[in-house]
Amino acid sequence: MAKVAITVNGSEPGNVFPPFILGSSAAATGDEVILFFTPGGAPSMVKGVIEQMKVKGLPDLVELYNGLRSLGGKIMVCELALEAKGIKEEEFREGVEIVGATTFINAIKDATITFSF
Repeated sequence: MAKVAITVNGSEPGNVFPPFILGSSAAATGDEVILFFTPGGAPSMVKGVIEQMKVKGLPDLVELYNGLRSLGGKIMVCELALEAKGIKEEEFREGVEIVGATTFINAIKDATITFSF
């Protein structure tokens, strides 16, 4: 089993779809998956946002999100996004963990696969 760490640096579909597609695929094969949303990517984890992201030919993001979580994937959002982006903790999707960068770094120290989008 591998540990997969994926950093999400933007909230546009091109930043959001790949992490969930790769993350879900890795989790489905039994890998441990951690997605970390920097302040730039954090707005995509606000309730209702991924429901509006539709790209022809790509899977439904809500299904990918729910699938990743049901397979044990962790979704972390950098706490700096709260002030930097003016987002309140309760505005984030269910299952999102608000953490500091140190928590993310400690969680991925033994990651064998890393991506950044």
